[in-house]
Amino acid sequence: MKKLIALLLALAMVSCLFAGCAAGGEGSGTTEGNEGTTGANSEYKIAMITDYGDITDQSFNQTTYEACKEFADANSVDFKYFKPTDNSTASRVASVEMAVSEGYNVIVMPGYAFGATIVEVAPEYPNVKFFALDVAAGDLLETAVANAGETYDYVPENWNLEDYVDMSNVYCAIYQEELCGYMAGYAAVKLGYTKLGFLGGMAVPAVQRYGHGYVQGIDAAAQELGVNVEVKYTYGGVFSGDADITAVMDTWYSGGTEIVFACGGGIYTSAAEAAKKVNGKIIGVDVDQSAIIDGAYGEGMTVTSAMKGLAPTTIDTLTDVVLNDNWGEYVGKIENLGLVSGDDPTVNYVQLPMETTQWGEGFTQDDYKALVKAMFDGTITVSNDVTALPTVSEFVDLQDLGSIK
Repeated sequence: MKKLIALLLALAMVSCLFAGCAAGGEGSGTTEGNEGTTGANSEYKIAMITDYGDITDQSFNQTTYEACKEFADANSVDFKYFKPTDNSTASRVASVEMAVSEGYNVIVMPGYAFGATIVEVAPEYPNVKFFALDVAAGDLLETAVANAGETYDYVPENWNLEDYVDMSNVYCAIYQEELCGYMAGYAAVKLGYTKLGFLGGMAVPAVQRYGHGYVQGIDAAAQELGVNVEVKYTYGGVFSGDADITAVMDTWYSGGTEIVFACGGGIYTSAAEAAKKVNGKIIGVDVDQSAIIDGAYGEGMTVTSAMKGLAPTTIDTLTDVVLNDNWGEYVGKIENLGLVSGDDPTVNYVQLPMETTQWGEGFTQDDYKALVKAMFDGTITVSNDVTALPTVSEFVDLQDLGSIK
């Protein structure tokens, strides 16, 4: 109940987190925060390390940065962010070491790329609390098992994590992306779209869960309506847009694709550039991307967004750890966050945005609430298997196009 109350409070703050992009410079010591602040919570100093993006990426880094800063400002806690000099574990480790050397003892890390960093640095700094978003057992084991000289096939359930990874000062939060992916796909078909696409970033488990849930939701809605749906499915191979990806999206949209679920950091830019040329539509990811996409590419482009609660998770955890000294409730865990209510979709860790989804007669807010309730009750189940694309019914033409890069 305590965590749910904290989540409710945090969600009330989310709308203000995207009022603007924070400016930042280059280098491992980049900083913008309220460092040097003293107060009732001076025992803790919070540092955030960006992955290979920065705090203006309109996705993982920016959301986590703004949540950390919002919490720190509200509670007079010292906060600073560090940007690695390049996209490598060595640079991320160096940024952590710099933060620790400056006295920061709560380290927040967003993204699966921090798995190797945690394996390396956590045992070296037992008095530092490491909090990671979207780092799963597999991300940790990939490095740890290799360090042990053993073969690894990305099947975490076959391994005992604690045999390889020191979790004595680590907490990881991951998400059931397949659930909000399902919601988005189901909504798209119910709203009348029958030519759909999925553009993932890199084919890592979190992105795959989004995509596989999306396909399952599409198939369920197509069966209910008895309509035929075409789905093009690809990965860009990167978490950013570029000319090659935009060219592929041009062929999709010009060939009749109506809506693309652009799932992977800044890769949405390629889909949006192509969509703009033909008045196509986008489904956003991770956060409510409607203001970002519509503001840059055209009002009404974003039909909905498959969201996971990065900001609420960050604020909730920091509240418990820094203000309530409840680190013991988190340490050593990898929590898989999803639905916590079947009655109020807005308090769930995975959801569609109530205010900006383009609801219609085919899929209303009441229909969405009924869908979430059915998922929460277990009437609707969604597979999180990422070993292969889901099997679909005769109503869905699923075209697996591999990876662009």
